[in-house]
Amino acid sequence: MTATVDAPATYTHPTDSGPVTHPAALPDGNPGLIGLPLTIVGAMGLGFTNTGIVDSASAAIPIVMSATSIGLLLATIWAATLRQNINAALYSVFFGFYGSYAILSLGLTNDWFGIAPDQVTATSAMWTGSWLVTITILTVLVVRLPWSFPFLLAIVDVALVCLLIGTLTASTVATQIGGWLVFLFVAVAIYLYVAAMWEETGGSALPMGRPLIS
Repeated sequence: MTATVDAPATYTHPTDSGPVTHPAALPDGNPGLIGLPLTIVGAMGLGFTNTGIVDSASAAIPIVMSATSIGLLLATIWAATLRQNINAALYSVFFGFYGSYAILSLGLTNDWFGIAPDQVTATSAMWTGSWLVTITILTVLVVRLPWSFPFLLAIVDVALVCLLIGTLTASTVATQIGGWLVFLFVAVAIYLYVAAMWEETGGSALPMGRPLIS
């Protein structure tokens, strides 16, 4: 998206003796320029931990809690300010996802919430299932966007299904599959980020795909 600024407009009111100058229109903005890369880096961290490449469940927390959560909050505010309501909705959902993940992980590790040890699995499953339902609803509701967007969210849905199975059954394989699906999500998000930067720096728009429902 290339930012453009319109020249000041003027008009003369019938009772005025001179023209009135309106302020120049604000340039377009693209919150994805900060939202996408910080989503990518947080997802990379989750992918590394869920696949077992990094053998520490909390290794991604510093990235997720700082860069990703703060970046998505800023992207949400920026999009809302520009009245890009769909973008604001998407960024806010992912802000909630990443932020609540960080709080949940730290809370369970440090016993912030007084959750009994035998309820940790149920708590984690509740968190995963809640986000699975929420993001599945969002996936269905964005089918009028180019298909790359519902496809991106559908990957999240399937990854969450695998992670939920892994949590409930203690299946390492299911958890690792979920982790690899997170890397697929990263690959699609990278394409969207490249497309946004390419167009912002003067290149032609890259294809996003046709809407599934017009």
